[in-house]
Amino acid sequence: MIETLVEKALRRDRLITASAIGVIALLAWTYIILLSRQMNASMSEVNDMAAMGMAMPEPAWDVSRFVLTFLMWAVMMMAMMLPSAAPFILLYARVGRSAAADGVVFAPTFWFAAGYVLAWAGFSAMATLAQFALSQAALITPMAVLSSRWVGAGVLFAAGVYQWTPLKDACLTRCRTPLSFIQSHGGFKGEAVASVRIGLLHGLYCIGCCWMLMALLFVGGVMNLLWIAALAILVLLEKVLPAGVWVARAAGVTFVAAAVWLLLAH
Repeated sequence: MIETLVEKALRRDRLITASAIGVIALLAWTYIILLSRQMNASMSEVNDMAAMGMAMPEPAWDVSRFVLTFLMWAVMMMAMMLPSAAPFILLYARVGRSAAADGVVFAPTFWFAAGYVLAWAGFSAMATLAQFALSQAALITPMAVLSSRWVGAGVLFAAGVYQWTPLKDACLTRCRTPLSFIQSHGGFKGEAVASVRIGLLHGLYCIGCCWMLMALLFVGGVMNLLWIAALAILVLLEKVLPAGVWVARAAGVTFVAAAVWLLLAH
């Protein structure tokens, strides 16, 4: 009877955790879709004004724009990365509940997830600064797309080569093996700070695995929904498929080919 109750509690816990991840990802995607539509509508107005010979100056990079751009990147990273991090988070929750049934208390899953989110928040801040620098150098359009085909081809080529590097392989391996990763970094802990640290480390390895893929957002368009979805699916396939490493390498070849095509097509 007790075992049955424990099993039911574990199933309910997995359902709650999975539902929370799904709801957060859905809200993030909803925000990105609405923001993309808003930006597209604004660009239509700009194009209409340009057709009439009127120019609209680009908004200045004040504090509010920095904050809004950071929020855009942070929400986008949650939309793209949470689905691929779900196996890690669910494993953490399952082990924690199983240990609780045996009288061992681990820090709640929230703290592990918070560490992961913190890592990507740091990446979002760096992406915001990169967008600011590209804007100041007049290398991106108002829709945050690289305006130089040479720079775009360079980013594509660099992303393709990175997919074959030992650093990519090392980071991807750690992202694909959640249990061994946690055990190799001290195992499950009862303290919230230690749990945040493990989540942060996982996030950093995840960034090491995917940062060049995120840089490709500037090539296809930071607000291009199809491009965002395609990269998110690629990240997910790399992490969950048995042949994920070869998926990454095949994508690398595709990026290099796309870089060559971008230069030759013009």
